[in-house]
Amino acid sequence: MKSKFQHVALVGKYQTNSASASGANSRAAVVAVAHFLDDLGCDVAMEHDTALNMGMSDYPALGIAQIGKQCDLALVVGGDGTMLGIGRQMAPYGVPLIGINQGRLGFITDVPYGSFAASLAQMLGGAYVEDHRSLINARVWRDGDCVYRATAMNDVVVNRGASSGMVELRVEVDGHFVSNQRADGLIIATPTGSTAYALSAGGPLLHPSIPGWVMVPIAPHTLSNRPIVLANSSKIAIEVVSGRDASASFDTQSLAALMHGDRIEVTRSKHHVRFLHPQGWSYYDTLREKLHWNERVVAT
Repeated sequence: MKSKFQHVALVGKYQTNSASASGANSRAAVVAVAHFLDDLGCDVAMEHDTALNMGMSDYPALGIAQIGKQCDLALVVGGDGTMLGIGRQMAPYGVPLIGINQGRLGFITDVPYGSFAASLAQMLGGAYVEDHRSLINARVWRDGDCVYRATAMNDVVVNRGASSGMVELRVEVDGHFVSNQRADGLIIATPTGSTAYALSAGGPLLHPSIPGWVMVPIAPHTLSNRPIVLANSSKIAIEVVSGRDASASFDTQSLAALMHGDRIEVTRSKHHVRFLHPQGWSYYDTLREKLHWNERVVAT
């Protein structure tokens, strides 16, 4: 069967060195997928850092911009963390992504590695479900200057420092004062991120098709401070009022040390991430499987 996607880029756990045991397993998985694509007649390329860290020279190595301009599809072999990193970078180019799960949970890398051949054969032939995920743009402003900017697919989190004590945050939405939050921190999460840190902090699950974000306080001082769903067309501003050593993180990968008076402004990105899932994929099936819903508890 001929693939609908001729030029395919492979992305592995590019932070992992192939000399380690986990790195060797990751390399073997990427090689297996590459050989499968070869057999389908695809032109295979490796993401640059994947090729470098895994010591792979059998295929052309391409940077992100080259993949975005030259490739029809990117296959990510790893876990959700790998997909988050590459998804943010590929979004401006509109290249669709398929995730082959070699991690643990796999909310967005949903093709099991053990059965990837059967799933990919169908998907590359055109039998797939397309799913778009929104992104967050965030900027940190200090004394009128933008001192940090980042993009997130999961969430933006403002946290108190390692020392004891809460952080106090002033929250505005579209210029309207909402509340002063005294808590361990505050999460602004996309629907994709609603199954991550926001869920652990007591936030609701948002279906990916909902054009909204969830704002979730972390261990709030006042228990009436509850999670709230906001339109993702809004501009959210979070000002650090008090608290020591506060920081902001963006998908847990970028950090910015914050000072009193700093403002974190959150807006919707004009880009989105394109995911392809196996035919028959359902968001609810994913939740049921990953969150172990409806499993019978056997008394011992």
